[in-house]
Amino acid sequence: MSVVQQEPASFAFDAESEAEIPRILARYPQGRQASAVIPLLYLAQRQMKRSTGSAWVPRVAMDAIAERLSMPPMRVYEVASFYFMFNTRPIGRYHLQVCGTTPCWLRGSDEVKRACQDATGIADYGQTSADGLFTLTEVECLGGCVNAPVLQVDDDYYEDLDYESTLRLIEALKRGERPKPGSALGRQGSAPLGGPTVLTGAED
Repeated sequence: MSVVQQEPASFAFDAESEAEIPRILARYPQGRQASAVIPLLYLAQRQMKRSTGSAWVPRVAMDAIAERLSMPPMRVYEVASFYFMFNTRPIGRYHLQVCGTTPCWLRGSDEVKRACQDATGIADYGQTSADGLFTLTEVECLGGCVNAPVLQVDDDYYEDLDYESTLRLIEALKRGERPKPGSALGRQGSAPLGGPTVLTGAED
């Protein structure tokens, strides 16, 4: 099931986004403003999240970005559709992104996926729950292999998950709570279970 939300008829950057745009454009040399297309797509996606509860980039927002950066709209469409981090259709309030690359798969990402399905009622990747809260997506390597398996929820990483800890995470999200990102086992960074065993003092 997809989120019931239509392509808006128009898009304009709100005050919060407008305050960010000059700072973003200042990073790029004169005449190279098109290089800001990725940060502006992020800006539009976050604005849609604030205003609608769904983090996505409608076509009219891409058109607004193209106009702001003086570039053909097709170039913006190409970037938005190429990168996985941009959603070109509405998604749920929480975006459950399961890493299915080899390290996470070997460490139990199938169980993470199963917990996501059982807790949300979603049948498979690419779908949204009937209540509109969750969208489930399979993604490629999230770069947290040492703490696999990893589930990215919006911009947060939840690591060292198993079936039960994934269920607890999703139930907390349903209650409107936002658990602290990081290791479900309490690991500090990528330290071993039980804590670091080397370089533990000033003398090291």
